[in-house]
Amino acid sequence: MKKYVLLVFIAFFALNLSVAQSSCSEYYPLVDGATFQYTSYDKKGKEEGQINYMVTNVSSSGDQVSATMAMEIADQKGNTYNSSYDIHCDGNVVKIDFKSLMNEQMLNQFQDMEVDISGTDVELPNNLSVGQELPDGNVSIKMKMGGAINMNMNVETINRKVEKKEQVTTPAGTFDCVVIYSETKSKMMMTNQTMPSRVWLAAGVGMVKQESYNKSGKLMGSSVLTQFSK
Repeated sequence: MKKYVLLVFIAFFALNLSVAQSSCSEYYPLVDGATFQYTSYDKKGKEEGQINYMVTNVSSSGDQVSATMAMEIADQKGNTYNSSYDIHCDGNVVKIDFKSLMNEQMLNQFQDMEVDISGTDVELPNNLSVGQELPDGNVSIKMKMGGAINMNMNVETINRKVEKKEQVTTPAGTFDCVVIYSETKSKMMMTNQTMPSRVWLAAGVGMVKQESYNKSGKLMGSSVLTQFSK
């Protein structure tokens, strides 16, 4: 059961996006062919796998830009999984497909199921300032697991706010970032969990680092940007 209650990275938020610069978005400019690699670690700092992203299908009309984030997830055992979600930039706000709220473990669990997914996109304005509150996002998942067994899950990303500014160094370089705090609240059958997370976001790059914590604030996992090209 616990395997199906794995929580999400927010941002891009969870958001595991990173793209090259354009005029529509300060943090998530959209350029065809931009590629990004994140390495994931467990709470002890042991490498768990990698996620590779590529920006595809970029189109624009006036001050609106849309693109698809294609991703490939690979774990330490050599297993891979492919998925994608959409990004839209409208004026000074980026809207990230609610499916981005599902982390790689969750996606892997759904491979052999009939799944219906709906939700509210995650929004990120261009102008971010310390103390600023951001809109919530959510995703609702209905799963058919075979026979008469059905299961529903709801994940909300709440209490989003710009916490501080901080410089971060990863294998991909050194970046000046804003730090966005949020809480991920999941409901599945009789199980309710709320877990905090932080995302370090750099202008012209996207997510540079992400950390998730348990309800006591202890680190449970992290991801860092290890490669990117644009």
